[in-house]
Amino acid sequence: MAEVFRDDLHDVTLHVNGAAHDVRVPARRLLSDAIRHDCGLTGTHVGCEHGVCGACTVLLDGRPVRSCLMLAVSVADAEITTVEGLGGDDDSLGPVQQAFAECHGLQCGFCTPGFLTTITAGLRENPTPTREEATEMIAGNLCRCTGYQNIVRSVLRAAEIQAGEQS
Repeated sequence: MAEVFRDDLHDVTLHVNGAAHDVRVPARRLLSDAIRHDCGLTGTHVGCEHGVCGACTVLLDGRPVRSCLMLAVSVADAEITTVEGLGGDDDSLGPVQQAFAECHGLQCGFCTPGFLTTITAGLRENPTPTREEATEMIAGNLCRCTGYQNIVRSVLRAAEIQAGEQS
């Protein structure tokens, strides 16, 4: 394994869930690793390390991205939201989290953080999805346990919860 010299480290400020995290990382440190190991936020999971499974999905300036495919040094000026940042300021569950709990949208929970961030962004773009649109919204995330039906129900329930909050 190549030795990392001090000159190879970069000082970066990551803006995660509204807080600044000053980290010193190698140039090739993945965003997922920086979030987990340098910021101490372990809700973002890494499943495949190829951007296929979606478990590592975070919101980058509000848009879902695979954090296992991005370098931490490339997102220094962006706002990153992880699953830990989806709840309310008072530690209450966010609408998507609440819907997952109500509709049994998780089983082992490994893929759940990626689904929660993906659905949060999806509902911002389409706050009233049909069942087909909800299915399409989650199509890029893999789950090996649920069969997806409860996750689709969770998307639709989260849309109802959000609509109720806005009235």
